[in-house]
Amino acid sequence: MAGTVETIIKSPFPNLSDKAEIHVVGAGHLYGEIRIDNSLTNENGEEVSLKLGAHVEVTIDAKAVSKVPNK
Repeated sequence: MAGTVETIIKSPFPNLSDKAEIHVVGAGHLYGEIRIDNSLTNENGEEVSLKLGAHVEVTIDAKAVSKVPNK
């Protein structure tokens, strides 16, 4: 889903990464904003971070052991 970086939340601790808050377009009310670590790796293996206002594509992937059956 498409999203936009709305806020960069600075970490109060130097050993923890900042957080990027992303507004997800078209997501339900409870899922419209997500926060992720703002410490990423690009295709060349270099550390990068998201900028405020950046347009992103959000994909969430879970391993089979992390899922529970619907009832």
